[in-house]
Amino acid sequence: MSKMITLYKKYQFLFEELVKRDFKQKYKRSILGMGWSILSPLLSLLVMYVVFSRLFGHRMEHYVTYLFSGQLVLSYYKESTKNGMTSLVNNAKIFTKINVPKYMFLLSKNVSALVNFGLTLLVYFVFCAFDGITFHPQQLLFFFPVLCLLLLNIGVGLILSAMFVFFRDVRYLYDVLLTLLTYVSAIFYSVDKFGEVGKQLFLLNPIYVYIKYIRLIMIDGIIPSLSYHGLCVLYAAFYLGIGGYIYKKNNHAFLYYL
Repeated sequence: MSKMITLYKKYQFLFEELVKRDFKQKYKRSILGMGWSILSPLLSLLVMYVVFSRLFGHRMEHYVTYLFSGQLVLSYYKESTKNGMTSLVNNAKIFTKINVPKYMFLLSKNVSALVNFGLTLLVYFVFCAFDGITFHPQQLLFFFPVLCLLLLNIGVGLILSAMFVFFRDVRYLYDVLLTLLTYVSAIFYSVDKFGEVGKQLFLLNPIYVYIKYIRLIMIDGIIPSLSYHGLCVLYAAFYLGIGGYIYKKNNHAFLYYL
């Protein structure tokens, strides 16, 4: 931990400039600017509600919150990992000339995505209130799966950005995977009809695991079991560990492929 703090202090100026640059590039020539961080997920929510509410919504209490919970997590995951995928390639001109920690470029993307997620989160809580959700102290645990998701996003971003250096086709394959992930994460439907075996298979998807946690604590007021908390941590630690190992192993190889 002390080593990380020392590194941050050493490269604080560069890191902050990278974050500022990411925001400027994303909202360049945009009239609404950061307003799109809120408007975009709301428009997606509106489309999904119009399309799926008649099919699934009439059977489900607090369907708006149910739908928004899934959309909230998936949108954050998509933005963080897709932007993180190109973080090395897009900043090759910097780290091929200056010796800086390469993961800083990925972390700057994650900070930008986290800020956008925080803005959307404010709207989410407003929607919960309008949907008749009763707020209680145990809902503070909401931030546990968010923290796990943040670590998962960093880990997956490390893996993708490293793969993208060597194989540019990863971009197109990942778009297909994200489309699949949208349909297997129970964003707009319930998994109850799949039976016990089917429910267990959904737990193989870490995105669904975090979505379910948020739905349980926000809609049902239920604190997940200790083993479920362990599963959340396991997914975050697994992908972060794999991503960190890949970066460490290929630290010098990146320079030869860029």
